[in-house]
Amino acid sequence: MIVRTYPVTFLHDHTERRCDDGWHQLIYATRGQLEVITDDMRRIVPADRAVWIPAGTQHTDVMRAPISMRSLFIARGAVRGASRVVRSIAVTPLLRELVLHVSRIGALDRAVPAQARLVGVLLDLLAAAEDVRLELPAPRDPRARKLAELVASTPGDPRSIAELARVCGASLRTLERCFVVETGIALGEWRRRVRLFHALRRVEAGAAVTEVAFEVGYRSVSAFSYAFSRQFGHSPTQRGARR
Repeated sequence: MIVRTYPVTFLHDHTERRCDDGWHQLIYATRGQLEVITDDMRRIVPADRAVWIPAGTQHTDVMRAPISMRSLFIARGAVRGASRVVRSIAVTPLLRELVLHVSRIGALDRAVPAQARLVGVLLDLLAAAEDVRLELPAPRDPRARKLAELVASTPGDPRSIAELARVCGASLRTLERCFVVETGIALGEWRRRVRLFHALRRVEAGAAVTEVAFEVGYRSVSAFSYAFSRQFGHSPTQRGARR
C-alpha cells in the first residue's frame, strides 16, 4: 500500500493533533472550515486549497463543523525529492477529482497496475501544484503566543491591543517587539489578518457579508469589503459566490 485515505465528516467542531513519521499527508476539506497549526505557522485552508504535511511534522488540525475531510497519506519512500516543508497549495479541478476518486477506492496498492498509474498522476499533480499563501507566522514568546491565541479565538473582540496585552501579562511595547521580531508582522497587522481570515471562513460558509463585517470588528461594511478585497483579491460577495 502506497497511499491510504482518511475520508470523514464531522457534524461538530473537532481538533486532532498528529505526527506521522512514515507518511506524508495531504490535508483537504471539500466542505467546511479548516485550520492547520504547526509550531511556527497558522494556515487557513479554504475549499480550493490543501496543505502538504511532510512526514514527521507535528501539527494540529482544527475543523469547524459541518466539515467533510478527504485527506490522503502517502508513504514516505514513495515520493522522491518530496518537500520537507509544509506547503499550502492550490487545488485544481483535476486534483480535486483525483483526491475524491482515491478516497472512494480507500487505498492504492502499487502492485495493482491501474492503481500504480493513479499514484503517478497524483504525485505529478502535487509536484506541479502552485504554492499559495494564506497563513500567519506564530510567535514563540509565551506572552505573545498567549495574545495570538486570544486574538484567534475571539477575532471580533472590541478591546484594544493594549488592553489585551495587559491580560497577557506584558506591556504593549514588549508584545509589539515580539511580533515584529518573531513573525515579521506588526501586531496590529497580525490582528487584522486574523480577522480577515476568520471572515473568509464565515463568508465561504454562506454568512451574510454585513453580519460578518460587524462580527470581526469592522464598523462599516464598506471598510470591511475594501480590506477583504485587498487581502484576498476578491470582494466578500464574490468569494461567497464561489462556494
